[in-house]
Amino acid sequence: MTGFRPTSSPLDALRPAAFGADPAGERMARIRRSPHFANGVFVNPEGTRLTPSASMLAFLPTYFRKEERVRRAPAHAVPVHPTTVADLAVPAASGLRLTWLGHSSVLAEIDGARVLFDPVWGERCSPFAFAGPRRLHPVPMPLAETGPLDAVVISHDHYDHLDMPTVRALARTGTAFVVPLGVGAHLEHWGVAADRITELDWHESTHVAGLTLTATPARHFCGRGLRNTQHTLWASWVVAGPEHRIFHSGDTGYFPGFADIGEQYGPFDATMVQIGAYSEFWPDIHMTPEEGMRAHVDLQGGDAGAGVMLPIHWGTFNLAPHPWEEPAEGSVAAAAQLGARIAVPCPGRPFEPAEGLPLDPWWRAVAAAPACEWPKLPEEPEVVLQA
Repeated sequence: MTGFRPTSSPLDALRPAAFGADPAGERMARIRRSPHFANGVFVNPEGTRLTPSASMLAFLPTYFRKEERVRRAPAHAVPVHPTTVADLAVPAASGLRLTWLGHSSVLAEIDGARVLFDPVWGERCSPFAFAGPRRLHPVPMPLAETGPLDAVVISHDHYDHLDMPTVRALARTGTAFVVPLGVGAHLEHWGVAADRITELDWHESTHVAGLTLTATPARHFCGRGLRNTQHTLWASWVVAGPEHRIFHSGDTGYFPGFADIGEQYGPFDATMVQIGAYSEFWPDIHMTPEEGMRAHVDLQGGDAGAGVMLPIHWGTFNLAPHPWEEPAEGSVAAAAQLGARIAVPCPGRPFEPAEGLPLDPWWRAVAAAPACEWPKLPEEPEVVLQA
């Protein structure tokens, strides 16, 4: 599917390349036919506030208060597991292995195929090299060391999920990209061949390397440029192989549709669920750890003991006012309360969801010390964490 808006004025010529390109032509015509496109924009499964729910005057003091600002970043170096090509060359004994690479980037090895979700290798999630949120830990491995990829899956076009330098590097490998409607305009603008791009609406599927990849609903929004026209779709993703099924949430607020996704496509051997960068000021577009765990259980048809939940969208960039370690702590507590299985690896550490590993809260040694003691760790055998 080709078509993006070409440069048409002197002002457009000044537009940063990282802004990408607007859908146009055949691509825009397909977008207009989507049942999720109304009144000139993509719409969410249910009403969603995209702007802060309270006055920015109330938010700014919270964000810039010194004692809280210190807690939003790690106090010490984040441990990064030195995964190598040799490590990943050994097939997963169970047929399913996940490697969290920080934020929402996950390498999934599933039934003999490799899928890379939301790869961000850039130093900043920003259109500019000199400004914007900077990485809080190094990338666990060079991009080339992820090994041959069968597909790169993008959830939406925000800078912390769609990184121009990373896409340009991957474009040279000839790998396939599977993305929501409209996102292909950015990819073509950055050098990805049109025949390597598959764009999907919610509940549409494609087949790659023996896998079925399906775009599923999410509650979020899109945009990279100043106009933020909402002409690209956002999605969560289901990847199903002959033996295993996994789910990647992308960015999303909580909504009842998780249960519908679980009923239609689940249950899942593993879910990768966003649980960071939340705030009371934007409650509809990101989930808290408690909401993320609730989503995981919904996706499993209400069975908290089914599959493993991997928390994502935390630890790598400072994007919200909550303490740096709070997403991990909250996810562990929520898992213990519901009797769910959870894996919280340090960046770069591969793990197989079928295998249970002991709890090792590595983030506590990295975070700024809390005002009171760390809460006691859960001892329930159902809670499984990866160090």
